[in-house]
Amino acid sequence: MVKDLKVTFHTYAGDVKALDGVELSVRKGEIFGLVGESGCGKSVTSLTIAALLPQNAEIVSGEIVLDGIDLLKMKKSDMRLARLRDIALIFQDPMTYLNPVLTVGSQITEILTDEPKLFTKTLIRNRLDELHKQAEEGVSGKQEEMRRLQSLPNDGKLSRRELNRLARFYTLSILKLVRLSESDRVFKMYPFELSGGMRQRVMIAMALVRRPKIILADEISTALDVTVQAQILKLLMELKEKIDTSVILITHDLAVVAEVCDRVAVMYAGNIIEVAGIEELFQNPLHPYTHGLLSSIPRPDTTSQELKTIRGSVPDLIYPPPGCRFHPRCSAALDRCSKEKPKLVEVKPGHFVSCFPHGG
Repeated sequence: MVKDLKVTFHTYAGDVKALDGVELSVRKGEIFGLVGESGCGKSVTSLTIAALLPQNAEIVSGEIVLDGIDLLKMKKSDMRLARLRDIALIFQDPMTYLNPVLTVGSQITEILTDEPKLFTKTLIRNRLDELHKQAEEGVSGKQEEMRRLQSLPNDGKLSRRELNRLARFYTLSILKLVRLSESDRVFKMYPFELSGGMRQRVMIAMALVRRPKIILADEISTALDVTVQAQILKLLMELKEKIDTSVILITHDLAVVAEVCDRVAVMYAGNIIEVAGIEELFQNPLHPYTHGLLSSIPRPDTTSQELKTIRGSVPDLIYPPPGCRFHPRCSAALDRCSKEKPKLVEVKPGHFVSCFPHGG
């Protein structure tokens, strides 16, 4: 849960008020969409949750609560462990975040071997499950390894050789899970030897090895062609069920949101302006900005040649407009919209909007 999150960037040109009281609540096991145009604060929100903001950023106020713990009050060392164990990020451009001089396998296993206390139990259990499956399929000669693994300590005090061996087995199983065929070969490959879709699957695998409580997926399908994009999104939906995690899917593509998300929040200029279930939002948008976004999508079932647009331009967040930040562009603005900031209120079960004409 994110509550009243305000983030400012200190720049030579002035203070950029990037987030202005963001409110989010993500349910366990759902894919939650976060949509909005470029520069509205989507990625800043995810980086704040993961404590990866640059040095010139300041968290002015707010809470980020995960399992009852406010992440903003954690020490840096504790936050690093929380990010390693509970929070995973998948970025838009894998080539930017994958090390070009290390193999895929070494980059994934490094996650597991750097903090063995966090993952030893998972590594041993994964290998035992694999051996049990092989035994059921009639593969012989596995009983001795099973007995040895069952006698190993699960407190992280494995030999480096044993740790690396178990990490390799686990990594191979995750590569298979994300449907990378010939996982043994992919394990030994370098990022430049992979296609764009394969690299994105590797990024998903790096997130999944930790079995995180929440995955922050930032524009993960933007740089892919339509066919691969559909495969990646379908894979994300399937994996969410298998590892029982929550996903915040950050995108500007409403078609992607409609395809995979359970609920969606619409952002504008650092504010959450509407939150609703997918069907409710698309059938009954309440905020003028949301209505404008949906109206601007080309529709194949209409003969109109004119593409509808939202008048005006995005505000300068160094000098944001007072009150509702959308009011200079809003055709339904009231006098108070330029003086007061509306609250995000629930106008019907599960449907929240920040707009005075709708009770905000």
